[in-house]
Amino acid sequence: MITTDICIVGAGPVGLFAVFEAGLLKMRCHLIDVLPQVGGQLSEIYPHKPIYDIPGYPEINAQDLVTKLMEQIKPFHPGFTLGERVETVDRQDDDSLIVKTNSHTAISCRVLVIAGGLGCFEPRKPDIDRLIEFEGKGVAYMVKDPEKFRNRQIVLAGGGDSALDWAIFLAGIAARVTLVHRGSTFRGTPDSAEKVFTLAKAGNIDLILQSNVTGLDGDEYLQTVSVLGHDHALTILAADHFIPLFGLSPKLGPIAEWGLNMDKSAIEVQTADFSTNVARIYAIGDINTYPG
Repeated sequence: MITTDICIVGAGPVGLFAVFEAGLLKMRCHLIDVLPQVGGQLSEIYPHKPIYDIPGYPEINAQDLVTKLMEQIKPFHPGFTLGERVETVDRQDDDSLIVKTNSHTAISCRVLVIAGGLGCFEPRKPDIDRLIEFEGKGVAYMVKDPEKFRNRQIVLAGGGDSALDWAIFLAGIAARVTLVHRGSTFRGTPDSAEKVFTLAKAGNIDLILQSNVTGLDGDEYLQTVSVLGHDHALTILAADHFIPLFGLSPKLGPIAEWGLNMDKSAIEVQTADFSTNVARIYAIGDINTYPG
């Protein structure tokens, strides 16, 4: 059995930085993550994506941030159990906790910190004709390796930050980028939206607003994307790749069965100390609810 002061569920950026803060207080940490590598969404979904909201970095590559976090916590020698899912948490007579994974790894700890981000997640898949048929044959739900899209014709769909950021980034790589959005304004940050409108005005990307992707076509691989406008006009776009970016659907898994107070798929905490309703269990990051 592994013994530690703090067991952290989730080895994404929040979980990694928690190791640093705990290390300053001379507390040992062991991290568990269902993914086979550290970094959470940054490494699994968009390792090459530039991100802009990290203090001290006007822009930093997602995987580079993970690398720097690992360098930062190296002096504190944290332990890692990767590629395993936490299944149960059992309280002992001395009030310590035994955390067990689906591979029967057991960790004894004084405190459990849940830093699971969105939990186990999967992309939200829109109801588009033949979407599933072309998965892996032109349809992708994330951009893990941008080089795969170099000199290709890309159609993106969505109105949030991911759609905006990838439209901006891929504009310098792809032969052509078209962003389709059902609204006339974007949900993403105003700065990113402004950049997209500027690129469209300069002719560097195509922007189709108040429209929806309704169907895909091709032989073995994707060849065209059908777009229906608010005026019911149908546009057929040549496309090598279609990337719908409508967010992630969280799957909390066994965490939802631990007796924690939940608000939908988020854990309720006291924001003064991020404690949950269960003693010695805390939650931090995107997995929490927050006032407002």
